[in-house]
Amino acid sequence: MISDKLYQLCRAEETVSGELAKDPTQAPGAVVKRLYHENISTPNLSESASAGRPSATADDLQRAFECGKWGSTRPSELFLRIYHDALATLEKDSMVGVTSPPLMGGSGVVPLTIISVLPDICRHMSNCIARAEREVFLATNYWQASDASKIITNSLKELSRRAGERGQKVVVKIMYDRGNPKQFLDNHQTVPESEWTGKAVQLPPAKEVPHLDMQVVNYHRPIFGTFHSKFMVVDRKIAILSSNNIQDNDNCEMMTHLEGPIVDSLYDMSLITWHNALTPPLPSHNSPAAAGGISGLVPSSQDQPAETNEPRQGPTVPAQEPLSSTYNEPQSNADSRLVNLQDQTVHSDQPEQPPPASGQLPPHTSSDPHYDVDIAGEVARIQASLRPRDGESKMAAVTRHLNTTLQPNTKGDAPEDPATEEMTPYIPHPAHEPVPMAMVNRKPWGAANHSCVHTPQNEAFLSAIRNATKSVFIQTPNLNAEPLLPALQEACRRGVDVVIYVCLGYNDAGELLPFQGGTNEMVAHGLYKGLAQEDKKHLHYYFYVAKDMTKPIHNKFKKRSCHVKLLIVDEHIGIQGNGNQDTQSWYHSQEVNVMIDSPSICASWIQALRRNQNTHLYGALDPKDGMWRDHEGKEAEGAIGIDPGRFAWAKGFVGAVQRVRGAGGF
Repeated sequence: MISDKLYQLCRAEETVSGELAKDPTQAPGAVVKRLYHENISTPNLSESASAGRPSATADDLQRAFECGKWGSTRPSELFLRIYHDALATLEKDSMVGVTSPPLMGGSGVVPLTIISVLPDICRHMSNCIARAEREVFLATNYWQASDASKIITNSLKELSRRAGERGQKVVVKIMYDRGNPKQFLDNHQTVPESEWTGKAVQLPPAKEVPHLDMQVVNYHRPIFGTFHSKFMVVDRKIAILSSNNIQDNDNCEMMTHLEGPIVDSLYDMSLITWHNALTPPLPSHNSPAAAGGISGLVPSSQDQPAETNEPRQGPTVPAQEPLSSTYNEPQSNADSRLVNLQDQTVHSDQPEQPPPASGQLPPHTSSDPHYDVDIAGEVARIQASLRPRDGESKMAAVTRHLNTTLQPNTKGDAPEDPATEEMTPYIPHPAHEPVPMAMVNRKPWGAANHSCVHTPQNEAFLSAIRNATKSVFIQTPNLNAEPLLPALQEACRRGVDVVIYVCLGYNDAGELLPFQGGTNEMVAHGLYKGLAQEDKKHLHYYFYVAKDMTKPIHNKFKKRSCHVKLLIVDEHIGIQGNGNQDTQSWYHSQEVNVMIDSPSICASWIQALRRNQNTHLYGALDPKDGMWRDHEGKEAEGAIGIDPGRFAWAKGFVGAVQRVRGAGGF
C-alpha cells in the first residue's frame, strides 16, 4: 500500500528540476539531499522482490491514481496495479527510482520507434542533435570511438555550425561510464577536454565546435554499480530512450522517441543522475515540456480524439475488445498471438511509410551526413536505403543494411518475403493524444551483494507478469534474474501465454560467473523442466534470428545479435528502455525505462518486431529440453548447451574482464 508519507511526497510541489528552475546554479545532488534526506536509506539485506505480496485493493489503486500527473489521459486498471507496486518501492528510499516522486507518473506521446541495427538509431539521434535549438543532454553506458560515434560527433559539429549562423551557443552535456579508479572517491568524474578528445572517445575539441558549450562526466559507482542508462533529452521537448551504447557492434536495437510531459520526468532524472553543478546551467531550466505544449508530429486536442483505454471514473474499468481479435488466431501451440500473427498486413493504425522522392535518396552515414528537416524525411531516407540496387534482391538489400562495420561480408540465407513483410526500421506512429506513462527506473548499486532489488524497475516487471491475464512478451539479450524465473513459471500455470525472445550466447562467459544466473540455454532448459507437461504449452521460448537469416547465430561470432529490451503485457502495457532481464540489471546497474499504457503503440511494436526479425519463424526452442535445433536435429554452432562444464566459472571471469574493457555485451 501507499503510506500517507509517500502519498504526500508524490503530491508535493517540490521536485529536483523545480528547485533548479528557481536557482539553476545549484548542484542537483545537493537539492536531492535537501528534499529527500529523511527518506533515503540503505537497502535491507533481507528485503526481497514482491512475488508474494498481496494484490492492491481498489482504494490502493485510487491512491496510486492520485499520485500521478496524468493530465487528460485515463490509465487502465492493469497500468495502475503495476504503477502502484513500482511506487511502493519509494517508501524507504525516495531516490531508488532516480526521479522526483511527483514526476514518476505522467503522460506523453510516441511519434517514432526504431527497431533495427545500432547505426539507424544513431542516425535519428544525430538528426535530433542537429535540429536542437538550445541544449542537448546525451547519456550512454559505453562510448567508444567508432563509426557509430562519428555519426553523433558529426551532428555536434553540424549543430555548432547552425548555432553559429543563428548567433547562439548551445549547451551540451554528455555522460558515459568508462571505469576509472578515481570513481572510488568521486563517482562523478568531470572529464577534461584532453581526455574526451583522446583516442578512446574522440569527441570534438572545443575549437571544432566553437558554438557549443560542452561538459562531459564519467559516472560509475564502484564496484558493480554500472551506469547502464542510454537516453537523450533535447531542448526539453524530445526524449530518446534506447537500448544501444555508442559503439560499433552487430546488434539489433530498439529506441523510442518521446514527447510531451513525460520529457519533464526524463529531464528531472537527467539532473539527478548528473549530480554535480551544471556549468553552465541548461537553458531550459525554467521551460518545462508540460508548459510548452507538444511539438513534432503531435496534433492538438482538436485534431483527433484522444486514445483512451477506459472511462475515467477511478481505476475500475469495463472490458474492452482485445487487440488479438483483429488478427487471425495462430494455428499451433508453438506460436503466440503476441508475435506470430497470421494476418500479413500492417495493423490498421499504422501510418503508411512516406514514399521516397524520385531517385535514390543518399544514405545518412558517418562519412557522408545528410540531415533531414523532420521525422518524415528520415523515414523516407531510411526506407530508400532498403530499396534493392541494380541486380539486388529485396533480401540482399536487407543483408546489406544489416551488415554494419564489424561484419560487412555476412551472407544472409533467408528466402524472399512477400512485399507486406518488408523490413521497416523506422516505425512512425499515427498522431495521437498523450497516453499514460510512468518512469520505472532503478538506481546503481555498487556493493557485491543482491540487497538492492526492491526498485521501481524490478517491481514493475514482476507486477506486470503477476497481473497479466492473457499474454506476456519479453525480448532481452539475457534472461536469468532469479526473482523473475518463478514469476514466469507461475504465469504459465495460470494459462497466460509467455513468449520470450533472447539472444543465443549473449555474453555467455560473463553469465557463467558465480551468482550471475547462467546462460540463456541453461535458463530456458530450467524453465521448461520446472513446468508440468500441461503448462509447457504456455511457454514459447525463442533464440533471436535476424531478418535475413533462418537460424540463430551465436553472439561470439558478432554477426547477428540482438540487444532489444522490451516487455509487453496483455497487448496494451509496454515497458521499454535500458533494463535487461539479467542479474546485473536487476541488482546493480542504473537503468531507465518507460511504461506505456496504449493498445495501439503496443500493437505497432508487436507488428514491427515481426517485420524486422525472423525469430518467430525460425527461432523456437524444443519444449522437451529448451534447446534449439535445425531441421536436421543439429544445435546451433557455438552453443554451450545446458551443461557448461566444471570450469564454467573460469570462462565467467574472462567474460567479466571483457565487460569492463567494453569488449563484451552489456
